[in-house]
Amino acid sequence: MQWEFIVALVIAIPIILFPAAFVWYLDIGGVYAAVKQALKRRATAEREIGVQPEADQHSLTTVR
Repeated sequence: MQWEFIVALVIAIPIILFPAAFVWYLDIGGVYAAVKQALKRRATAEREIGVQPEADQHSLTTVR
């Protein structure tokens, strides 16, 4: 390969991939925030109605 082509690739690839990576970052951040908010809402609701956390409701026996 000629060096001009390699330089063009080195410059062009980040320019092409940056928008996709940025959108993925925003998407993953939004999913993380939604899950965090849902868990917080669930904990608040359980605390208000006096429900035990899910781990305490189940027995420790295994089902086969």
